[in-house]
Amino acid sequence: MTRLGRLTAGLATATALCLTASGCVTVHGELEVLPGASGSEAAQALKDFTVAYNAADKAYDPALDADRVTGSLGAINQAGLKARQTYSREGNKAHKPLELTDATYLIPKKAGWPRWFLADTDSNRDEDGGKLDSRWLVAFVRSGPDALWKASYLAVLPTSQAPEFTLDKDGLATPVEPRDDELTVSPADLSTAYTQYLEKGTPDVFTPGTATSGWRETRRTTRRAGFSYQYVDQPLADGSFGPLGLRTEDGGALVFFSSKHFERQVAAKGLKPEVNADVKALMTGEVTSSLTKERISSQLVHVPARGEGSDSGGRVRLLNRLPGLVAAKGE
Repeated sequence: MTRLGRLTAGLATATALCLTASGCVTVHGELEVLPGASGSEAAQALKDFTVAYNAADKAYDPALDADRVTGSLGAINQAGLKARQTYSREGNKAHKPLELTDATYLIPKKAGWPRWFLADTDSNRDEDGGKLDSRWLVAFVRSGPDALWKASYLAVLPTSQAPEFTLDKDGLATPVEPRDDELTVSPADLSTAYTQYLEKGTPDVFTPGTATSGWRETRRTTRRAGFSYQYVDQPLADGSFGPLGLRTEDGGALVFFSSKHFERQVAAKGLKPEVNADVKALMTGEVTSSLTKERISSQLVHVPARGEGSDSGGRVRLLNRLPGLVAAKGE
């Protein structure tokens, strides 16, 4: 057993197709549990993603990395590039190449497809100038033997918060099934639990924090003369937006999951919601009295095991949240 960053990867390919993370059907007459990738495959996937990401960011052209991103990260990335392309046609004059170094890989065993792994990397994008030791965690998914590896989730996590993962004798990680009933909340239910909590305050299974209780309070107390605010939160857990999780040594799991959020701003007569450049670029309709913004968000959480005696009290701890505007509608 070791900390994130000390993994030696296994090898392999598979001959089965997985319709969901837990439901597999045989394609060539066999169904074998194998490592999701080899170390060289994982390293190449990270390199290909970084090259494509930098090209797209420099040109503000979503087509340049469209085949290297998917899921919530893909939706956020593509919408952001599309928006900036409309008002910065000359590209990104402030582009600074992203560097993901000191990479190690957590590769789970599984049968069939899709397959995935987690890259633990150091980045040159620390907002605090490198004063805080943090890691960029990038989850890569491959939908089939002929498909490309695509980055589906990204989270930035202080090294001090990195959990210890359960590894087997070959150094391979232990995946968590979507319907794992050994956890306080199964990965498949996290998106629904989170969106219901934001709207209703129940189920109250999350530790207090900026993206949980703090966000609910901010939305409840948002006031602006002549304007009203409405919020709708929707779970997002199917297909490429499905949760991905790895077992941790404390019996719990580190899990990525996605969600969708709408914010509607309605203005009194004679007033109009403000529209910035990003919103305008992604907007349909015309703003006269209302503006609805649609965002997709990815979350990284630690989910404790049922009955775990810890300071969390069995609650889900939200470690990182990455939201992004993907659409807007004016009325």
